[in-house]
Amino acid sequence: MSEPTASHPDMPGYLGDPAEARLLPWAWAEARLRDAHNYWLSTHTNEGGPHLAPVWAVWDGTRIFLATGTRSKKARNLYADSRCSLATESGEEAVIVEGTAQPISDADAEVYLVLYEAKYGARPPAGDGWVVTPQAAFGFIEEGDEFAKTATRWRW
Repeated sequence: MSEPTASHPDMPGYLGDPAEARLLPWAWAEARLRDAHNYWLSTHTNEGGPHLAPVWAVWDGTRIFLATGTRSKKARNLYADSRCSLATESGEEAVIVEGTAQPISDADAEVYLVLYEAKYGARPPAGDGWVVTPQAAFGFIEEGDEFAKTATRWRW
C-alpha cells in the first residue's frame, strides 16, 4: 500500500484562515497509530446502530491489527458489516482511521503475533484478531487554535 495523499477535510465552520493551515505529515499519524496503547473501535450493530468499544491494536505500517474475541459483540458486528472506524486513545493528538476489517489470515497471523507481543508483552489468544485496511484517515491537534490549522485527511 502506498503512502496516502493528504488534504484538508471539508469542515465548514471549523477550519480557520487557509493561509495559516498546514497539513500534518503522514509520519505524524503513523507515530500515533504505532504508539497508542488503547484504541476506540466503532462498528455497526445488526440493528444499524453504533457500537463503540476499547481494544488493543498494532500498526504494521499499512494496516491495523486489533484484538477482540471471536464471539464478542465487536466481532459479531464485523462479521455482519466489515466497515469500521478506529481511533487512537488521545483526543489531543487524534488519528481516526476508516476502513474495512476481516479476520486475520493464517498468512498474517505471525506478523500480528510478533507485533502484539512486542508491544503488550504477551501473545493474544489464538484466533482473536482482525485486520483493518484503511481507506481514509483523519488527524488533528486539539490545542488552542491548532485544530483549525492542522485538521488533515489522508486517502489511499
